[in-house]
Amino acid sequence: MKKQLILLFCLALIFASTESYSQLSKKEKKEWKKKAKEYARNPANLKQLEEDKQAADAQVSSLTQRVNQLQSTMSSKDSRIADLENQLAQAQNQLSAARAELEQMSKNPNPMDFSKGIVFKVQIGAFRNKDLSKYFQNNPNFGGELSEDGGQRLTIGIFRDYWEADTFKKYMREMGVKDAWIVPYRDGNRVEIKDVLEGVVSSRPEGAGS
Repeated sequence: MKKQLILLFCLALIFASTESYSQLSKKEKKEWKKKAKEYARNPANLKQLEEDKQAADAQVSSLTQRVNQLQSTMSSKDSRIADLENQLAQAQNQLSAARAELEQMSKNPNPMDFSKGIVFKVQIGAFRNKDLSKYFQNNPNFGGELSEDGGQRLTIGIFRDYWEADTFKKYMREMGVKDAWIVPYRDGNRVEIKDVLEGVVSSRPEGAGS
């Protein structure tokens, strides 16, 4: 009876890891029955087979768990790489925008920064014993500088366009400032009108005069 139970257990153990018994050919069935009888005669071999199977199943389970962990790690790394690539793309876009803005600024300087380039002011006179320098601070439309004879030359207005300065000069003359005239500056330094007037006359608007 014990041998029959062992034989049935052998058959169940063997067929559990193979195709179902009904799908085996007659030859295969005969071979598996023979193996089952051998295990029935030698239970130690059957026990070793079961232990080997359990060890193999445990190893497969461990390897499967490890594979799942590696896949999870790879997925996390792929997500991190995608995030870094997105950050890099944004940084490159910001850098391109900054370069474009810088290039645009170099081509078109700040119109309110009158310390660079050519500007025109209207001088209204040169005076002695009149110190108005306190009014020049933080007021680009009102300025003054010492002349060679020690007087103080005063200017009103500051223009990028010569003809705007010319129109303002006329207003000043109409208001009684007969000595009003245009003085040019390049990068903050006073220069001769002939040195900066090239191209101004050719671009003179219709109706403008001296």
